[in-house]
Amino acid sequence: MQIDSAGQTHVGRRPHNEDAYCVLPELGLFVVADGLGGQEGGEVASRCVVDTFAGLGLRLEKDRDATWPDAVDPRRSREENMLAACAALAQRNLIAQRVGRLREMASTVVALAVGEHGAAVVHVGDSRLYRLRDGKLEALTRDHSLIEELRAAGMEPPGGPANLRHLITRALGTDNAEPTVQRLDARTGDVFLLCSDGLYEPLGLDGLVPRLHAATAQEACDALVSAAFEAGGRDNITAVVLRVPEA
Repeated sequence: MQIDSAGQTHVGRRPHNEDAYCVLPELGLFVVADGLGGQEGGEVASRCVVDTFAGLGLRLEKDRDATWPDAVDPRRSREENMLAACAALAQRNLIAQRVGRLREMASTVVALAVGEHGAAVVHVGDSRLYRLRDGKLEALTRDHSLIEELRAAGMEPPGGPANLRHLITRALGTDNAEPTVQRLDARTGDVFLLCSDGLYEPLGLDGLVPRLHAATAQEACDALVSAAFEAGGRDNITAVVLRVPEA
């Protein structure tokens, strides 16, 4: 399957970029991570997560008989198991490095795998996956955040969502790093967007949709990131876009 895919990141109005991403269409693997813990810690954490996903994904693809780092769940597809294993290994790698000046580092992650058994997504934190299908944009992940926990309990955040929007409840590298893994269907013509909060917060759904209709994935990424910055986005801004080709 030839997937049109691309990624773009921008420091925004921050002094350093703590986002990282990878686009590996040959593996059907796409990842965005948003580092936490300050300048150096955030950069190290997000890069560690992305490198772990890419490294394990490549090893499992090159050697289909390779030993998996964790037990395979027979109820899950290969894509689901691969993403779960990547998240678990990234968690262990981060914990091992959380010493000295890096002791507070952590990272969100959202990763999409597209393969012969369909597609799957894993996420921890508030980086998101969206899907544009038949002109309708849908969020396929629900943030691990205090806002979403309150809403799930039937409560609205005190003082409005803006007061709590950056309080996430799970992150890789912390004691609460349990990932959410979901199986997805990917149809021809679907457009997927993986992004950090620096992209979706300044644009909102209405700002995402028109730019996802760009002619190529790279043009879509460039337009999204530029628009988020022009809309006043202060955080690091990262987008990964892929299109499932027509049959």
